[in-house]
Amino acid sequence: MKSPLLSSGVALAALVLATASIAHAQTYSVLYNFGAHTGDPNVPVYTGLLAQGRDGNLYSTTPYGGTLCSFCGTVFKVTPSGTLTVIDSFNDTAGAAYNPHSGLTLGTDGDFYGTTSAGGTKSWGTVFKVTPSGALTTLYSFDTTCTSPCIDGAFPTAPPVEGRDGDYYGTTPHSGDGTNSGVVYRITPAGAYTILHRFVYTAAGFNPQAPLILGADGNFYGTTTLGGKVPSNCGASNTEACGTVFKMTPSGTVTFLHEFDKTDGAAPVAPVVQASDGNFYGTTSEGGDANGDGVIFKLTPSGQLTVLHSFNGTTDGKRPTAGLVEATDGNFYGATTLGGSKNYGTLYKITSAGAFSVIYNFDQTTGADPQVTLFQHTNGDLYGEAYNGGKFGQGTFYTLDTELLPFVSLVPTWGTVGTSIGILGQGFTSATAVSFNGASAKFTVHSDTYLTATVPSGATAGAVSVTTGIGILKSNQAFVVVPSITGFTPTSGDAGDTVVITGGGFTKASAVTFGGVKATAFTVNSSSKITATVPTGVKTGKITVTTPAGTATSSGTFTVVP
Repeated sequence: MKSPLLSSGVALAALVLATASIAHAQTYSVLYNFGAHTGDPNVPVYTGLLAQGRDGNLYSTTPYGGTLCSFCGTVFKVTPSGTLTVIDSFNDTAGAAYNPHSGLTLGTDGDFYGTTSAGGTKSWGTVFKVTPSGALTTLYSFDTTCTSPCIDGAFPTAPPVEGRDGDYYGTTPHSGDGTNSGVVYRITPAGAYTILHRFVYTAAGFNPQAPLILGADGNFYGTTTLGGKVPSNCGASNTEACGTVFKMTPSGTVTFLHEFDKTDGAAPVAPVVQASDGNFYGTTSEGGDANGDGVIFKLTPSGQLTVLHSFNGTTDGKRPTAGLVEATDGNFYGATTLGGSKNYGTLYKITSAGAFSVIYNFDQTTGADPQVTLFQHTNGDLYGEAYNGGKFGQGTFYTLDTELLPFVSLVPTWGTVGTSIGILGQGFTSATAVSFNGASAKFTVHSDTYLTATVPSGATAGAVSVTTGIGILKSNQAFVVVPSITGFTPTSGDAGDTVVITGGGFTKASAVTFGGVKATAFTVNSSSKITATVPTGVKTGKITVTTPAGTATSSGTFTVVP
């Protein structure tokens, strides 16, 4: 594996120029064989998401292994070089949570959030929070004993993700009514739980197994394994329906963007990813061409789907349960559970235009049947897990070194002017500057792998850069400046008057309203200033500004004075 840091900014610039015109080498290495020690994690399954902590280590879960019982599961951390530590072992005593399939997501508080598919006070699974040191708190136990209209979720397989409001949003594939319909829920960091949407069995979309993602527009996007169109014998393992991709507002309004029809895919069990081009990319575990071994697809925000690749079930892979990661070279990387030259699965690369290539064929000795979506660490390397194989037949933790450069990652990737944003990376003890798309920001270094920065006035959507002694490290995702209104003047008036609105994130504003009435004339003077004309028919009320990143509402009221 390459060194995660370069010796100088000059070397960084030289390497950027040198690698711009050559293909990256791709080296697969097993960092850890699960089962090497008593109580080890083993057989990692989907969703199994990996998360990078503030300390630079990777964290996840396995549904089996641990020191308390062999089938209860673990939470573990592993260094980028492969030193593994179990930080929590689940058990199956009365009321205890166990069997986590989810993996973890990192919260803005520095803790990790996940689910168990079994256990809890009602034995239908739990939502939990765990600190980097392993202190675990059960936030909610799913309860299927409640009566209609209270139909709870059950058996979650995915971790919740954080929304812009600081709450966490997640899915369960099953429901307390005995069907595999599933729900979407919201839970606060303190454990207050609300069901936002109940999927309906046999209707348009149900049985969500994958985690949600938060889109750049503030809405959530996900997949359902079943539901939607019902062509004859949809997929090789079910006849109920082919599954869907959906959008959900933070309040729980669900819109189905696409219903798979077998020819364009079936049975998606992995999450989608929103790429730098704004489109969504993902995989289905079944469907596609005549072999029915799954596809890779691109989906526009309006719901237009393109099949980029159909797996042939042999040389290029078969039945992907893992999703895609867009790496810093602009390519997507993924894994198939089966297929390849040894029929133990593959690692592959694909461009947004559909150019596909197999990178690695699993051979059992180095792992087999990978189910978990790859993760790119800020050192540039890709990391993943194989379900079985390896020295002890219990799976492997591996890295794919594609010689990509180090970068920084944002937690979260959105915020208003004046808010504090966490930044993950390396080399921060020598940091001298942080900028948001060119706007200089105040920052505080907490460790060599973690710092915080305040979104500056004038910040616009784009990359965040950290200048260190080893060069300039850019974020792998664009930062979204959520609009905010800090004030307006005058605070009263009538139709035809001019009002100056101040705040942040106003770039590309598409609408301004006064008391719910849309202004027909306004000018975006800068990212922090809008000049608007009070519209005819104005009503006393709040002022709002809408941009592609969301809608800001004033705290004060504009008063109509004839």
